[in-house]
Amino acid sequence: MSDAADARPDTPKSRLARLFDSPAALKIAGGLFILVAWELVVQWTAPAYVAKPSNMIPILYATLTSREMLEACGTTLWAVIEGLLISLAAGVIFGLAMGQNRFVDRFLQIYVNGLYAMPMIAILPLLTIWFGYSSSARLATIVFAAFFPIAIQVRDGARAAPREYMEVARAYRARWHHIWFGITLPAAMPYLVAGLQLAVGRALVGAVVAEFFISIDGLGFYILFNSRTFHHNKAMIAVLLFAAFAVGVQWLMDFAMRRFLPWYRAGERH
Repeated sequence: MSDAADARPDTPKSRLARLFDSPAALKIAGGLFILVAWELVVQWTAPAYVAKPSNMIPILYATLTSREMLEACGTTLWAVIEGLLISLAAGVIFGLAMGQNRFVDRFLQIYVNGLYAMPMIAILPLLTIWFGYSSSARLATIVFAAFFPIAIQVRDGARAAPREYMEVARAYRARWHHIWFGITLPAAMPYLVAGLQLAVGRALVGAVVAEFFISIDGLGFYILFNSRTFHHNKAMIAVLLFAAFAVGVQWLMDFAMRRFLPWYRAGERH
């Protein structure tokens, strides 16, 4: 019997099943479902000035290309990137020190865990006193928000480094910085990426909270101003920009994991 005789007929039902078996198709369908539900709920239950997709689409291009939006977006995202770089450098150093040195871990662990659990809004008034009502306070808030997940994840990754690697390195009298950055840090890279994923979200929240509280230029203040003046569609577009930035960073880190850490299967996403 030929293969053609064994093949099942390509019916519309089977084509539809193959379409919705695709991850991309499911993501698109999920997005369309959210947009339709959003539109209907707002139309039925909310005032006319509340943001909804049918009102956002006509002004989307003009809002995204406006000078106010571009300046606010550049200001906030640059502050977030700057804060993440500072948090990454400091978090790696402190995380490796805590993971490799028991005295440092006992000395700092309770404070790192406690400050990580503290809401960033609680520390913001103190930061404004120390740094003033300026962009420095926003940067300090971003660093405070992003540092702790990186340090904690790197500490856990340093503890999980293979013990036999450490024993071989010490047998050959490797210096501490060779052990930290040549063995421990590469072994902790999946943990570092996980901590960076958490840090990105917390950094964005910290930037928005600081701009709300301090009222300095940025996407957070843009959202606050437009929502208070009942331009909710513009405000929601700025909110979606934050989401797009977070999704883009997530995709970039997932790509880096698949490209440079293919052995870490737990980090893959579909």
